[in-house]
Amino acid sequence: MMVTVQRSGGFAGLTRTWQVDVDAEPDTESWLVLLEMVPWSEAPAPTQPVQPDRFVWVISAETSPAKKAKLPEQQVTGPWRELVDRVREVSDAERADERGTELHPDAPGRRG
Repeated sequence: MMVTVQRSGGFAGLTRTWQVDVDAEPDTESWLVLLEMVPWSEAPAPTQPVQPDRFVWVISAETSPAKKAKLPEQQVTGPWRELVDRVREVSDAERADERGTELHPDAPGRRG
């Protein structure tokens, strides 16, 4: 099952995407628990105005049924924040491993 986090907007207006194949992770069960904790049905309506120079996050999980939410930066809190940070951390670490490079010591996703 793929979990995707996409961030767009901000000052530069760039889009960045992170993905994790939960089934390939050694701690699949903890991923599933986290995905259940996320309040998918309580995500705000996408009609809320976006604040200038703030990020917008699109978070999706290929579950059955599929889940997807679009959140303004200021509402990525609690389980949403935990999921976003975890996907980014694992995805960045996997990218670094594929390139054979180390992450900067202060970079999200650095394994310590």
